[in-house]
Amino acid sequence: MADKLDKIDFRILDEIQRDSSQSQRSLAEKVGLSQNACWRRIKALEEAEVIRQHTVTLDRNRLGAGLVVFVMIRTRHHSTEWLTTFSNHVSSIPEVIDFFRIGGEYDYMLKVVTRDMNSYDTVYRRLIESVELDTVTSVFAMEAIEEQRPIALSLPPA
Repeated sequence: MADKLDKIDFRILDEIQRDSSQSQRSLAEKVGLSQNACWRRIKALEEAEVIRQHTVTLDRNRLGAGLVVFVMIRTRHHSTEWLTTFSNHVSSIPEVIDFFRIGGEYDYMLKVVTRDMNSYDTVYRRLIESVELDTVTSVFAMEAIEEQRPIALSLPPA
């Protein structure tokens, strides 16, 4: 799909990932389109699943969820069946906000956001309760310097 996007599509995407709450009129003006043309492009981007959802960014600390933990997991199991079970289990834990299969020393990385160390311990116990894991290493974030930055967009080569 990226090879079918033009400069205007990229401008729309850049604008809405920075502020998806802006009015269509404002967005259309910023990208140089009529409101109807802008709306049609947004709908096409949604249908192509380039735009997957519209969300808001919450302040974790103001909501009492100030602890961020990156959990690195190593396993000896690499079957499709095990991965399905593991994925379903991890996805059932609401404090896990990001979940990646990774290369390198570890196999999976989770980003957990929770209230405090006791709350994280509950998440940890739930994580290990029903799926066999080889190694679980937790790294605690001290400060979020940059978080949830927009994706840097550039036009694909012509």
